[in-house]
Amino acid sequence: VLLAAAVCTKAGKAIVSRQFVEMTRTRIEGLLAAFPKLMNTGKQHTFVETESVRYVYQPMEKLYMVLITTKNSNILEDLETLRLFSRVIPEYCRALEENEISEHCFDLIFAFDEIVALGYRENVNLAQIRTFTEMESHEEKVFRAVRETQEREAKAEMRRKAKELQQARRDAERQGKKAPGFGGFGSSAVSGGTTAAMITETIIETEKPKVAPAPARPSGPSKALKLGAKGKEVDNFVDKLKSEGETIMTSVGKRSTEAAKVLAPPVNMESVHMKIEEKISLTCGRDGGLQNMELHGMIMLHISDEKFARIRLHVENEDKRGVQLQTHPNVDKKLFTAESQIGLKNPEKSFPINSDVGVLKWRLQTTEESFIPLTINCWPSESGNSCDVNIEYELQEESLELNDVIITIPLPSGVGAPVIGEIDGEYRHDSRRNLLEWCLPVIDAKNKSGSLEFSIAGQPNDFFPVQVSFISKKNYCNIQVTKVTQVDGNSPVRFSTETTFLVDKYEIL
Repeated sequence: VLLAAAVCTKAGKAIVSRQFVEMTRTRIEGLLAAFPKLMNTGKQHTFVETESVRYVYQPMEKLYMVLITTKNSNILEDLETLRLFSRVIPEYCRALEENEISEHCFDLIFAFDEIVALGYRENVNLAQIRTFTEMESHEEKVFRAVRETQEREAKAEMRRKAKELQQARRDAERQGKKAPGFGGFGSSAVSGGTTAAMITETIIETEKPKVAPAPARPSGPSKALKLGAKGKEVDNFVDKLKSEGETIMTSVGKRSTEAAKVLAPPVNMESVHMKIEEKISLTCGRDGGLQNMELHGMIMLHISDEKFARIRLHVENEDKRGVQLQTHPNVDKKLFTAESQIGLKNPEKSFPINSDVGVLKWRLQTTEESFIPLTINCWPSESGNSCDVNIEYELQEESLELNDVIITIPLPSGVGAPVIGEIDGEYRHDSRRNLLEWCLPVIDAKNKSGSLEFSIAGQPNDFFPVQVSFISKKNYCNIQVTKVTQVDGNSPVRFSTETTFLVDKYEIL
């Protein structure tokens, strides 16, 4: 007789267990806890016996699928049953992990019941189990289709009634008569009494934004004076969230404010203004090694005065990493190659006014580890049932100044908050998304390295991928516009520059 089927960890902790005969919880937990101690590591077997029961098992990555049977049970049949149990689990769980098994525990129990009934194997295969657990019924489908049709028809009828009442009210207001009441419908009550009144009232409420009701008193205050009401409602909503302890909302707002400060354009924007923007996309391995790093940069020119439409930009390129440069098709490539100046092919033409024009872009793609601007080293180490995680950062590109740096570490779900040991900077624990955010206001040459230590229940794989975001006012590739001159006379022109270096993707997998 098959006594129980269970999925347990290698330490003997039961994740899902289905008993097919009368057994207490203490008994089954005791049997599963004793199971790992009985296994002989030197020999490869699929079963192990005690004085009272036999364990038939199959390893599944970090877990075991275990059948507990009586000693006189047919072991060949039990092995065949075990194989079927092992094939059922991947049908419902995407990964053979404890969290995934727990999430789909009831699906697995229903499937287990289809395989074994009262301790004896049923003659079923995997396809039949799938069909039985889905329990699709033609009668149920027909019933649902009929009910949905009736609901649609009832809603359409209610909308029609609501429109008739709206029209009656508008006609009455135009003629100066008293409009029919909507609370209990007054003299114009429809059949159906109070229920019909409530339903129609609901429909009217939902349709209010579409139909603008005529003002009852033209001399009353204008609707334009009520514009502030919506903003007030939003503020009240935010205040409620704050009072409920929603620190995430406030922190996100804080971050966006800081980002706005960093990325704010210069106050004294000149008639000739340039935006130099770079975006980095980087993927690293957790054991070191740069899988891919791609950086895209661009110079955008904005001219707001026609007097300075015919100009040339003097570019200084001190990059030694092999950046690929590309100018706009209308820019004179020979002039740029020979003298590092950006000017139009036809010097008589002017740059567009009051619009951002991309004049130069560059690209860097590499797998050279020394090019990584900010290295992240994450060391999770198992300690009993918990994991001690050490994370450190180091700024390799010391010329950079990174602002509002957030290093995001995923956490296992359902294990509570991490216990923080040592930390440089601050941290935020997002319990909804199971994330730990390590926040550092500035990383530069004076603050080029730092570390964070914490412990929490979990496995080393639970803490990847680590993601990084930051904003910088200094670009990675040292490409700058040093001077702007007019085409005629070569006289210098005042200009302003806005530089940003942003993260598109920065992951340690």
